Amino acid sequence: MISVHEALATLLDLVAPTEVEEVPINRAAGRVLAETVHARRTQPPFSASAMDGYAVRRADAGPGAQLRVIGEAVAGRRFDGDVGPGQAVRIFTGAPVPEGADDILLQEDATRDGDALTVHEDRDEARYIRAAGQDFSEGDPMEAPRRLGPADIALLAAMNLPRVRVHRRPVLALVPTGDELVMPGETPGPDQIVCSNNFGLHALLERVGAEPRLMPIARDSHESLGEALRRARRADLIVTLGGASVGDHDLVRSVAGTQGLDLAFYKVAMRPGKPLTAGRMKGVPLIGLPGNPVSAMVCGHIFLRPMVDRMLGLPAAALAREDGTLGADLGPNGGREHYMRARLARQDGTWICTPFERQDSALLSVLGQADALMVRQAGEGPLEAGTKVPFIRLT
Repeated sequence: MISVHEALATLLDLVAPTEVEEVPINRAAGRVLAETVHARRTQPPFSASAMDGYAVRRADAGPGAQLRVIGEAVAGRRFDGDVGPGQAVRIFTGAPVPEGADDILLQEDATRDGDALTVHEDRDEARYIRAAGQDFSEGDPMEAPRRLGPADIALLAAMNLPRVRVHRRPVLALVPTGDELVMPGETPGPDQIVCSNNFGLHALLERVGAEPRLMPIARDSHESLGEALRRARRADLIVTLGGASVGDHDLVRSVAGTQGLDLAFYKVAMRPGKPLTAGRMKGVPLIGLPGNPVSAMVCGHIFLRPMVDRMLGLPAAALAREDGTLGADLGPNGGREHYMRARLARQDGTWICTPFERQDSALLSVLGQADALMVRQAGEGPLEAGTKVPFIRLT
C-alpha cells in the first residue's frame, strides 16, 4: 500500500499533455491556451472620451469660461479638425478626442445656448480621457498555459485574435462494472442498485475541462469486462469503477492483465479510496477506482483532477489545501490518511471546518452537503474543536 503522495506522483507520470488544436474564440471558453499569443492592436487605439460632454483645452475651460462649439465627435466617427483656443467639440463616450483637446468637460458641467458654451463654476476637474494604449498595446502577450475564462475571451477578441491554439480536451472513458448495477431510469432488480458514480465523475471531469465518455456497464464476467476495456482503449485515460477490490468478483486487474496491463500500484493508504489500481494497458493509462460512489468521487477530486490538469498542459500538483479551524471534537484517526466530508462556515475571518458525523463511503447525500474534504494524517491522535486543520474545497 502506497501513500497518497506517491500514488499521485505515479499517476501524473502515466499521462502527458494532449496535442494542440486551433479553435475559434467563441469555442475557446474553458479551454487551456497552449501557446502564448500577442495583441494585434493597441487598445484603445486612440485617446478616447470616457464620458459624454465637450472636448476642450483645459487652459480655456476654467469655471465661468465662455467657449464656442465647432463640431461633434461620436464613437466610430471622429471630428475632422483641431480644437483651438476658446473652442469646444461636442463629444460622446468612446469617440476619439480631437487634436488640440486635452480635457473632457462633462455635459452637466456646462450650459449650451446654440454654439455658445458656458462652463459652470463648480465643474468636475477630472479629465475623463482614456489614453491610447491605456488597456494594452500591440504586441502585449497573453501567456500560456492559461485556462480561458469569459474575461479572457473578451480580451482575446479585443486583441483582434479570432482563433487560438489550445490543448485538445482529453478523453476519459468511464467504465462502470458490476452485475448489481442498472442505469438511472431503469427498474432495479431485488438485489440491484442504480449506477451513480459514473454520472458524478462525468460532471466533475467535464467541469475541469476533460471530455468524459460514459461507457456501458460491464458485467461481472471476463467476456463483458474484456470487451468494455477493448472499446475504451481509444481514450486518453480509462477509468474503471468498481471491480478493483479483493473479492472473487473483482475482475479489473485480472481482465486488464490479460490485455497487457503493466501494473503501477495497487492500494493506497487513504480513506475512502483504498482499493485503487493504476497502470498502462497497451500504452493507455488506466486507473481503477473503487465502486463505492463517495470513494470514487473523492478519488476523482484527489487524483483525476490533477491528471486532467497535466493532460491539458497546466501545472499539475495536488489540490490546494487551506487552513481552517476544527468545528467539533474528533477521536483518533486510523492508519490511513482520511478525507472527511465537511461543512465550511465563515466566522470572524476564519473558516470553521466541521466534518459530518457519518463518513460512510456509500453516503452520497452527505457528500452532496459537503463543501470540503478535511484531511487527517494517518495515525493522528484526537483533535479538539478549535484546532487548526487542513481542508480541500469541493466547489
